Amino acid sequence: MPTSGTTTLDSRPAPEESPTGAGTGPGEHTSPHAYDAGLLVLRLVLGLTMAAHGAQKLFGWFGGNGLEGTGQFFSSVGYPAGDVMAVVAGLTEGLGGLALALGLLTPLAGAALFGTLLNVLAVQWGGGFFAPKGIEYELLLTAGAAALTLTGPGRYAADRMLPVLRAHRLGYGATALVVGAAAAGVLLLVRG
Repeated sequence: MPTSGTTTLDSRPAPEESPTGAGTGPGEHTSPHAYDAGLLVLRLVLGLTMAAHGAQKLFGWFGGNGLEGTGQFFSSVGYPAGDVMAVVAGLTEGLGGLALALGLLTPLAGAALFGTLLNVLAVQWGGGFFAPKGIEYELLLTAGAAALTLTGPGRYAADRMLPVLRAHRLGYGATALVVGAAAAGVLLLVRG
């Protein structure tokens, strides 16, 4: 690909390079802040949605069943120690969601939500794709968690203050997703 400032065969200037390496049209510039703002919106919506689900499980807020009702649900779908699973799921969703919204320890927060959501998909599987019994909503949340785990939180995140995570690496996200999937697999095996 020609570099910026060179001309192509038709005498037009070559496309400018964007921060992602993809060319844009002549005279067009992609602001890296646009990507960061988009990641911030995705983190806030996904993270706070998951935190609210955690609060439903832990405290019964937002019309949730609280620990007792959530524990009974976990037991009814085959998980042993439903009350313990309710606490684990509530804490993972609540704390993982808040951390993701803040962009704090993003690979770990995203992977925790990813693993939890893989379990949700397994429980919901068989009800088709579309709501109310399908997996479309859960699949969207799972994909969002995976995407944020792989891309990193962007510049508007608490991770920017942590030297190890300041510059997100694809390897961090990929490794975290493997760990999240492995943890989900163990829980699904326990579920039987």
